[in-house]
Amino acid sequence: MTLLVAIASSFWLGVLTSVSPCPLATNLAAISYVGRSAGRPSRVVLAGILYTLGRVLAYVALAMLLVTSILASPSVSLWLQEHMNRFLGPLLILVGMVLVGLLDLGLSGVGLGEGLRQRIDRFGIAGAGLLGLLFALSFCPVSAALYFGSLIPLAFSEESSLVLPAVYGIGTAIPVLFFASLLAFGAQQLGKAFQKVTAIEWYVRRITGVVILVIGLYLTLHHVWGVLP
Repeated sequence: MTLLVAIASSFWLGVLTSVSPCPLATNLAAISYVGRSAGRPSRVVLAGILYTLGRVLAYVALAMLLVTSILASPSVSLWLQEHMNRFLGPLLILVGMVLVGLLDLGLSGVGLGEGLRQRIDRFGIAGAGLLGLLFALSFCPVSAALYFGSLIPLAFSEESSLVLPAVYGIGTAIPVLFFASLLAFGAQQLGKAFQKVTAIEWYVRRITGVVILVIGLYLTLHHVWGVLP
């Protein structure tokens, strides 16, 4: 896989994460937070950017911890390089099952309660970045499956613990950046845009889930069972 394809795949995984129900709920909570200064467009946009940077920081730090630890151990790294395809297929099958709704991991994210809002408010505009970091680490079933089941194996195979997780993080914050821009420059279109996002999410997630399931089945039949060429 070329780096460009890996970057595009990471971004798509991030976007898919951002419009899935639980992550979308946290992003909407973030939109309500960053949009409180709707009368000051520059502040809304800055808050959206800081929120994005917070998510990027969380995903990059976690990926560096996981990927770098693996690569730092020659024996583990070599073993994974030789046998990764054997467990990647079943792992992608599980990810696909989560995306199409056949498997529920039983995880839940966090919301933006009044107590949390007050604590974050103490940091001023920088609180948006803290909120992004916190929401990024509050994994839901879909985000956990996509991050740990798809992005981390991809980052390991490309030996990229910085670029790919960063691109993924930007993808996960797309709704906040988009709606923050609407709040700043065209708030009247916010409701229509949100309706379109929620309308297509169901189809996009399941189509991607089916594609990942098919890839996982092929890798399993080829590398584990030796049935397909």
